[in-house]
Amino acid sequence: FCSQQEHAYPADELMPLTCRGRVRGQEPSRGDVDDALGKFSLTLIDTLDTLVVLNKTKEFEEAVKKVIKDVNLDNDIVVSVFETNIRVLGGLLGGHSVAIMLKEKGEYMQWYNGELLHMAKELGYKLLPAFNTTSGLPYPRVNLKFGVRHPEARTGTETDTCTACAGTLILEFAALSRFTGTSIFEEYARKALDFIWEKRQRSSNLVGVTINIHTGDWVRKDSGVGAGIDSYYEYLLKAYVLLGDDSFLERFNTHYDAIMRYISQPPLLLDVHIHKPMLNARTWMDSLLAFFPGLQVLKGDIRPAIETHEMLYQVIKKHNFLPEAFTTDFRVHWAQHPLRPEFAESTYFLYKATGDPYYLEVGKTLIENLNKYARVPCGFAAMKDVRTGSHEDRMDSFFLAEMFKYLYLLFADKEDMIFDIEDYIFTTEAHLLPLWLSTTNQTISKKNTTTEYTELDDSNFDWTCPNTQILFPNDPMFAQSIREPLKNVVDKSCPRGMSRAEESLGSGPKPPLRARDFMASNPEHLEILKKMGVSLIHLKDGRVQLVQHAVQAASSLDAEDGLRFMQEMIELSSQQQKEQQLPPRAVQIVSHPFFGRVVLTAGPAQFGMDLSKHKAGTRGFVATIKPYNGCSEITNPEAVKEKIALMQRGQCMFAEKARNIQKAGAIGGIVIDDNEGSSSDTAPLFQMAGDGKNTDDITIPMLFLFNKEGNIILDAIREYEAVEVLLSDKAKDRATIFKGKMIPNYIIDSNLEMENMDQKSSENDPHKPNSEEAPSESQDAGAVGEEPEGGGESSAVGDPDPLSPASADSAGVSVADEDPHGPGSAGPAAPEPACAPGDSQPQEQTTQRESSSKAHWDSKVQPMESILADWNEDIEAFEMMEKDEL
Repeated sequence: FCSQQEHAYPADELMPLTCRGRVRGQEPSRGDVDDALGKFSLTLIDTLDTLVVLNKTKEFEEAVKKVIKDVNLDNDIVVSVFETNIRVLGGLLGGHSVAIMLKEKGEYMQWYNGELLHMAKELGYKLLPAFNTTSGLPYPRVNLKFGVRHPEARTGTETDTCTACAGTLILEFAALSRFTGTSIFEEYARKALDFIWEKRQRSSNLVGVTINIHTGDWVRKDSGVGAGIDSYYEYLLKAYVLLGDDSFLERFNTHYDAIMRYISQPPLLLDVHIHKPMLNARTWMDSLLAFFPGLQVLKGDIRPAIETHEMLYQVIKKHNFLPEAFTTDFRVHWAQHPLRPEFAESTYFLYKATGDPYYLEVGKTLIENLNKYARVPCGFAAMKDVRTGSHEDRMDSFFLAEMFKYLYLLFADKEDMIFDIEDYIFTTEAHLLPLWLSTTNQTISKKNTTTEYTELDDSNFDWTCPNTQILFPNDPMFAQSIREPLKNVVDKSCPRGMSRAEESLGSGPKPPLRARDFMASNPEHLEILKKMGVSLIHLKDGRVQLVQHAVQAASSLDAEDGLRFMQEMIELSSQQQKEQQLPPRAVQIVSHPFFGRVVLTAGPAQFGMDLSKHKAGTRGFVATIKPYNGCSEITNPEAVKEKIALMQRGQCMFAEKARNIQKAGAIGGIVIDDNEGSSSDTAPLFQMAGDGKNTDDITIPMLFLFNKEGNIILDAIREYEAVEVLLSDKAKDRATIFKGKMIPNYIIDSNLEMENMDQKSSENDPHKPNSEEAPSESQDAGAVGEEPEGGGESSAVGDPDPLSPASADSAGVSVADEDPHGPGSAGPAAPEPACAPGDSQPQEQTTQRESSSKAHWDSKVQPMESILADWNEDIEAFEMMEKDEL
């Protein structure tokens, strides 16, 4: 907290690697992620009630005074309605709730006169213009000063919003109405929930991810409990608890029955199509579903909560953190982890329900991993890649608002708390709203009676809002007996005798033309492609593009052959490119005051020392070479000898740079991009290619950093002069780096300055990503050659975004070219197995294949197993989605 105030205030967020505040418009745009930032000191407001939970009452009092004095809500800035509601409106209401509680106790906040509530009401009115739609569903964004559809608002043209975005308002808006006696807020939130309920798919009782705010049509018709829908379900149940309206419970129970019938496949939770719920919509799970076991505890359905939580914990033990997404066989799908709190939340609620000390051990693991791998000198940094341990210059407000709160509460005894936490309900942002609101200022008559509700035959419903004494009578081993069969579920899923690519290439029906035999210059092959509905387009840069349209095939059987050919091409291309691709590497700053706590994502080289085979890595002080481009003999060899050389990209081949610094006595090299502002946050990482000659003479490791990451090292040199780094395949545990000397790390400690190194210590994440999109993707390595003289780049291998079935074109699959060096291009993480190196499972990634005519194939991968297995069933499902008029 002190670090946030010292380095970032009044900015919305702290950038923990560069030790400054993130101000919207002053930093490179991160797209929809920045919609949470409104120049209203987001992190300070979001963490107000956390300070009281941590018994920091004096700090809370000072923080409230700062908010009242400094925060301006009348900014000409476009923000997310969802994020502003749960973080800012919720933060103000949570702060007000604990402020009046402290005032009643008589020691603190005696001066307080509802100022936070007045600010919350002002913000509530600023959000109301977003609800100016015929459906009652809010626009996804609003201008704090000008509202929506105003000439200067710069918003109001959107047509779609996510279900969670529109359905996660009732707690905050109803609380605002009941605190103030102004009914309009609760009315608008109820109307939005009513509309979503009426638009549910009636046969499955499921809702989709994205809905048209004007027509109510489902835009994305896949359904799950993760990103895009998660907190809609959460708020239905919690609205019943807070507001005492039975219709919310009836709706939740109806949805829950559908979830357990179609989505829950213990211990997995898999997305399905709302119109055909027996058909899975994707083969991976996102990290936001980790909240669901906690909601099941509130529901009273403990067994599946324990099962899913245990599965998630095993994934965490593999990677130290929960990846943004992982496949059904527990491989990494998206490798980022923005310090999301959902798993800690479920851990807390499971411990409260079961009293099983196992969950204290889980919490201890979370704390230790945060301190070992995420703590940096100015705070805690999001993980850019859980496989390498590299960091992102990001610390979202929800880390302090939720993660700290849940971890503290997990270990706190009742006497540690200055108030009874059981008197409050947690919002989705973990803000505290008092349960007495259910009987105060009931400004809304119960108009939203659930229609067509039928009693569900589900004994689980008897346990809604359960008493834990009844749930586990004299059986402390209850939770363990459920976990035991799942203790090796992740490990057992890894070994396989044959990869999916081998299966698809070696068995089953085969197309008349095999991908491995195809030649773009062969007229017979082109004729076969045409018959299968596959078109070939020659691009200006010499590459070709393949697109498959089932409707253009000569027959339905030819269309199936075309699909199999495209899948073979994708798999074959993937295999060929994987032979050349290397995973990202890590540059870890190990000198004072970083001590291994800053890890930067680095691109590997196809030459020089293979860091994956030298697990200790290469460690040394860094030195800037002269000339800085490294394209001629080094003129300051005395400064470079036995050090890791820093150089600028450009003007010659990477291999030439490596040879020059190796001749000067360097033990390694780091090439820093000369493109100002480039960052691995927004650009695909790539591997440095050789110069076409034999590079066996290069024996030192070479890594590549984009401009932003490279400047972190250059800034450290300017401030501390002697900067030591470790080049490795993945970040090392600091206990290993310092040979047993432990670095003082206390997670619940506002002072982030380093202590004496000899002192012993205890070592210890739409928030919801904009749910209109999939979770943010981490980067993977694509291969590029260093630019020849003149700065031009050689041919590149891109890693485009894999298509999920939910976004697949029903007309077919395309194998499309994509330039990884185009503006804004970003490649996804190559999914990595959760098992040991050498596992034969293929990585689901996009690839490139060079034919005899030098054609390159950049492929977008779509998991095709279900299509190949049951083509007619899928076509039927797609047609149903298009024709359904709900």
